[in-house]
Amino acid sequence: MSDQDRHLDPGEPDRVALHARDVDFDWADLPMHWIPGEPFATHMINVLHLLLPEGERWFVEVFKQALPLIRDEHLLEDVRGFIGQEAVHAESHQGVIDHFDAHGLDTTRYVEQVTWMFRKVLGDRPYEGERREEWLVERLALVAAIEHFTAFLGQWILDADALDEAGADPTMLDLLRWHGAEEVEHRSVAYDLYMHVDGRYGRRARAMVIAGFALFVLWTRGVRYLMRHDPVLRGSRKARWRDLIRSGRLGITPSLWQLLRAFPAFFRRSYHPSQHGSTSQAIAYLAKSPAAQAAEH
Repeated sequence: MSDQDRHLDPGEPDRVALHARDVDFDWADLPMHWIPGEPFATHMINVLHLLLPEGERWFVEVFKQALPLIRDEHLLEDVRGFIGQEAVHAESHQGVIDHFDAHGLDTTRYVEQVTWMFRKVLGDRPYEGERREEWLVERLALVAAIEHFTAFLGQWILDADALDEAGADPTMLDLLRWHGAEEVEHRSVAYDLYMHVDGRYGRRARAMVIAGFALFVLWTRGVRYLMRHDPVLRGSRKARWRDLIRSGRLGITPSLWQLLRAFPAFFRRSYHPSQHGSTSQAIAYLAKSPAAQAAEH
């Protein structure tokens, strides 16, 4: 089913009540290459664990600052649900980083660079009045742009049956699919908030250019870093573009074409996140996710 067909499907719910699920994951048995025999594909996805904790803590802080600007009760409820979900996401991925660090894959230097970007470059500045609000709105536009990409990844992981066929670790798959399902579930919130407080097309487009470039640089550096510091590989393999093409063809990572195709939709003036992804599919996964179900009970 295409994204457009999903959008037109009357079976898709218009709105869901967002709430944080207090999930827990046991990484004691996680192998270094949790996609067996596929170190590149493993680390291509592992970059998420290094980026997301600081990034999602930043999302939470920016959205908390925006709460006084919200004049719509439904949006306010959605933003509070988004904040709760993102906070749990950050801590869940932090557990994977701690596991890697304890098993010889030192992520410290890369994570420090990510932390510097979110806390220093994109953090609070000593502005007052209108200038302070403009900086907040600028960051809300960036969150909306990044959330477009995370929603794409969320839908991809929900659809990625090839990972099951490749024997990927089931606990890691549950983490990724639980998180991906919640990204699809709340995919419209950041965009709706930006449109509520500002909505200018030029700022939105600029934010995607900046976010897209930053994600490209961080992701390529992250994969190279993980391959270089992998205690099993010991520097014997480097990240190569042909590895990305191969893993994309196998369906165990997003293909280069899928990644490139994910961005242009955001630049359409008629764009809305609800046009992409399946809320009903996300809800269906959350209803059977081992971690989400354990949290409910």
